[in-house]
Amino acid sequence: MKRNLLALALVCLTSLGFSQDIKYGIRGALNVSNLDFEPDTDFENQHRNGFAFGGFVEFNLSDIISLMPELQWSAEGGKDESIRADYIQMPIQLRFALSDRLTIGGGPQVALKTWKNEDAFATFTFSGVAGVEYMITSEIFVDARYSYGITNILDEDLTDSRAKNHVMQFGVGIKI
Repeated sequence: MKRNLLALALVCLTSLGFSQDIKYGIRGALNVSNLDFEPDTDFENQHRNGFAFGGFVEFNLSDIISLMPELQWSAEGGKDESIRADYIQMPIQLRFALSDRLTIGGGPQVALKTWKNEDAFATFTFSGVAGVEYMITSEIFVDARYSYGITNILDEDLTDSRAKNHVMQFGVGIKI
């Protein structure tokens, strides 16, 4: 089953790779993140300011629809050192152009923890992401995104608590 899904994914990516309109780019962003705990914590849970950076490929499927996979590093979690986690993430957004300059999109995001080896965080997380992008010029853009964790980011073998990341990103980037 896994081989069939992998083969299907490779065929889809190959066919997208032969499409006429592909743009590549880089993006940097300011993160404002925090954790939602269940049950509530007995300590002050303050937000963390961090940053994210990465690269993307945008496949234009039609005049108004595009698919944008991205690979980024992101600093997330809470302000306290013990509840910080950094990730390598892969958001995949299905995007819709509302005009020549304005685009909205959303989709899934998978992440792999890159912080300390032995801490209370799970290695793999899954989130949903949605965002809006505004093209300043034909190459430079600004965007805002919101992602909310779907899976528990805490290692269930080490703690009974549950937590989910939620992150606002304010970014700027360039498309080539």
